[in-house]
Amino acid sequence: MPDTLPSTAATPPPLPHVKSKRWLPSLIWLMPLAAAFVGLTLLFQAWRSEGPRVTISFRSAEGLEVNKTLLKYRNMTIGHVTALTLSADRARVLVTVDVAKSAEDIMTSDAQFWVVRPRIGVGWVSGLDTLISGAYIGVDGGYAKTPQRRFTGLEDPPPLTGGLSGKRIVLHTDDLGSVSYGAPVYFRHFQVGRVIDRQLGTDGTGASVSVFIDAPYDRFVTGATRFWNASGIDMAVGADGLTVKTESLAAVLAGGIAFEQAPIINDPVPAAAGAQFELFKNEAAAMAPPNGEPHYVRMRFSQSLRGLSIGAPVEFVGVNIGSVVSIDLDYVAKDESFPVIVTAVLYPHRMGRAYEGLVQEGTATSDEKMARLVGRLVARGLRAQARAANLLTGQLYLALDFIPGASLARFDPTVKPLEIPTAPGSIDEVQTRIASIVRKIDEAPLADIANHADLNLQDLHGLLQHLDRQVVPGTESTLDSLRKTLGVVDAALAEDSPGVGNLRQTLEEAQHTLRSIRSLTDYLDRHPESLIRGRQLQHLNESNTSAHTTGAPGP
Repeated sequence: MPDTLPSTAATPPPLPHVKSKRWLPSLIWLMPLAAAFVGLTLLFQAWRSEGPRVTISFRSAEGLEVNKTLLKYRNMTIGHVTALTLSADRARVLVTVDVAKSAEDIMTSDAQFWVVRPRIGVGWVSGLDTLISGAYIGVDGGYAKTPQRRFTGLEDPPPLTGGLSGKRIVLHTDDLGSVSYGAPVYFRHFQVGRVIDRQLGTDGTGASVSVFIDAPYDRFVTGATRFWNASGIDMAVGADGLTVKTESLAAVLAGGIAFEQAPIINDPVPAAAGAQFELFKNEAAAMAPPNGEPHYVRMRFSQSLRGLSIGAPVEFVGVNIGSVVSIDLDYVAKDESFPVIVTAVLYPHRMGRAYEGLVQEGTATSDEKMARLVGRLVARGLRAQARAANLLTGQLYLALDFIPGASLARFDPTVKPLEIPTAPGSIDEVQTRIASIVRKIDEAPLADIANHADLNLQDLHGLLQHLDRQVVPGTESTLDSLRKTLGVVDAALAEDSPGVGNLRQTLEEAQHTLRSIRSLTDYLDRHPESLIRGRQLQHLNESNTSAHTTGAPGP
């Protein structure tokens, strides 16, 4: 019989008990952790030292290369070009530049960028070092505080005056002439500055030029300073002969500017930086008294004004007070004439004390004072005349002068511009006199004068023939006789001729005779009594007197 065993399925076997151990990191993991820490530190340091990335727009990428072209500030490298791309409209080149962290404060809204290339001008040279090192981008930092990352580059270098001692002065003129960038600025023929910028006026009617005056010469720029264009050669012919003025060869080629103190203005206070001055066309205009407010006048001439040009001077009793600005033709249907209308600008303040004496100060406007002044002068006989300024070239000028016995002229002070009455000028007088001379010559009996002259020439011809036929042969015979006579005289005066010997003997006898006469005259001067007593008795007395004196016996 089978035995029944106890069943084990009801009671599971006991599970094994495993003891857990604490996990400890291995030392080998320290090396990657240290490397990761070092890498993060380097990335953090790189992030902290990384400067801004700026984009500069230029017209052309000439001379620029990626990872080669540098960005320099005062000749110190502060970045490099990392990319060159075209703008969306393909009109400009976008240059990406990585800037050093230390130069981040330079990248402000007024920073200026330009490409430094070799540039050569008259009297100045720049960028020659780029012939070896290659072109680079220059930057000039401004004074703004607003950071900026996109800029528009300049095509020409800006005026760099930062860090230099001196003043920047702005000059305004109607015509800049040949003054170029970098042109010298002179004070008493010493170069004390240079032109750093020039711009055309916004309205196109003028120009401005910026000059930088180096210290310590900037203290000579005061309120009394006058600037003028010293370009080229100034030649003038006057009573002292030909006068030539120029500053230097550089001023002749590239233009130049000079300044000096006006002698009629006393203002020794130095001008501030950025002061505004007028640039005159020459030294004479700069040193002239202030023009004052301009006034336009009109003059109507019924004569030809050939030789009168725009800019011709207008003189009042010999003093230049203005110039001609326009010359136009008018038409009068009544008599079908073509008068010439001349418009001129006048500066009455150039009249000096005469203007002050004629125009009383008051509440009247400047135009009212001008109308009052011209009215008083016209009433006294003031007229405008066209006169010859140069007889060789035929140039004319307008003279405002008082005409004796001038008829009363109508003057309307309300007309704008004022119209000054005119009088026939010296040109008309010269033409009238020439016409009178021609008329007299034409009326002269030239045929009779020619007939008389022909008769006189015939008589003169006959006289010359008579002289040639009769007088000249007689003169020749007379000359032959004179020649023979002179030959005889020459033979008679020869050294070995008898006549010369006789003449010499005669002269010797005459010499002896004169010597005897002189002895007789001396004796009579000592013994005038010999004329009565005789010479023998006088001689005996002299002998006795001599013996008595010496003690010898007498005769």
